Amino acid sequence: MPLFIYNTLTNKKEKFVPIEEGKVKMYVCGVTVYDDIHMGHARSMIVFDMIARYLRYKGYNVIHVTNFTDVDDKIIERAAQNNISSLELSNRYINAYFQDIKNLGVNKADIYPKASESIPDIISMVQSIIDNGFGYVTDDGSVYFSVNKVENYGRLTNHKLEDLKSSGRIISDERKTDVKDFAIWKAAKPGEISWDSPWGNGRPGWHIECSTMIKHYLGDTIDIHGGGNDLIFPHHENEILQTEAATGKKLANYWIHNGMLQVKGIGTSKDEKMSKSLNNFFSVKDVAKKYSSQEIRFFFLNTHYMSPLVYGEEQLERSSVALKRLWNNFRELQSHIKNAKGSDDAQELVTTFRKKFVDAMDDDFNTCSAIKVFFNMARSTNRIIAEGTLSKKGAKNIFSLMKEFDTVLGILPSDNENNDLMDAIMDILIDIRVELRNKKLYDLADTIRDRLMEAGIQLEDSKETTKWKMS
Repeated sequence: MPLFIYNTLTNKKEKFVPIEEGKVKMYVCGVTVYDDIHMGHARSMIVFDMIARYLRYKGYNVIHVTNFTDVDDKIIERAAQNNISSLELSNRYINAYFQDIKNLGVNKADIYPKASESIPDIISMVQSIIDNGFGYVTDDGSVYFSVNKVENYGRLTNHKLEDLKSSGRIISDERKTDVKDFAIWKAAKPGEISWDSPWGNGRPGWHIECSTMIKHYLGDTIDIHGGGNDLIFPHHENEILQTEAATGKKLANYWIHNGMLQVKGIGTSKDEKMSKSLNNFFSVKDVAKKYSSQEIRFFFLNTHYMSPLVYGEEQLERSSVALKRLWNNFRELQSHIKNAKGSDDAQELVTTFRKKFVDAMDDDFNTCSAIKVFFNMARSTNRIIAEGTLSKKGAKNIFSLMKEFDTVLGILPSDNENNDLMDAIMDILIDIRVELRNKKLYDLADTIRDRLMEAGIQLEDSKETTKWKMS
């Protein structure tokens, strides 16, 4: 089955056909680095990490580029408040970003370009836009894109130009020819970071950096452009205009947008987008103190990436409890590899569930359905373990398939050495508890059980043995 992707540009699912066979060029809009990233950012990062992982699982050579906006009004304002330079502030949060994505289990992109390091390319593209008749210079040395010069503005939103409304990022300026025109080069204000240009000292506008970076690192046309659906207008619409004005080429064949992470509105039942401007965000740094990367990833990936998702401690806790059921099966399977005595090599089960997993993921990266496949496979595994028919080879085959699925999802315990150590420690504690009970020291035996329960580990006694699992 081929991979189908919902394309925002065409408003439908389309069969994925890369520009170059076996290769995918993917650009995902990154963060403006003036503060710690929050869980709304985390959703987009995990979604596109999953997409890159699955494309590689399918055998594609993926070049994944994610940018840093390190020149911006918010950065300049925050740097002034902290009495440091703009680049010093942005570099501080870039370093924090990499620690945060580690806490999210997100693989690094292949390239992380910065706006501040792309100035010559940005100036070159701005000049091309002017030369091709789509840009104009104002008396203060700013450069604006003339939206009325294009005929099909609004392709991603599927609206006509006259129907589009300002989102707040479109700033009113008397120097503009039209209110919908947007800055591709901003004249410097006193004390701001700036670079020399043919139009005077200034800095890039927000939209132009992405068009420039895509062209520099990936070429005129790419396979996939991604980001949150809050970027569709005006950011991604304007990227399309800039690139086509400068190169005459289509910017991207497939546009993928994840849904917003929402929180309950304060004093209202209405859900609101998580954002710094609304002061309703939860930082990744804080959430990662309590939850593992696997628990956070499972929370996000158990909902289709396009759907809105409400965040809260209660929702994340319920998700964590569900995930631990899968972990228990995973650990049971690890233990069974050593002790299995049946004859079933589970090859039919492996073939069946691999196909179901791939079918789910090929349907527009449907991780929610793929996770259901994961849990159904765990239930089937439990049944044949209980029947005593699973062989060591069968246990290894299922274990390998679970690890294979996890190269895409990243939700299983990742450190096998720690798992082995945990097994060894639990074997020792269980043996001590058995010995205490044999000596009728029941209070001490119960203390071990109770303390383990407090640590989230449940003991299950039977006539033959004692097993443990995460509670």
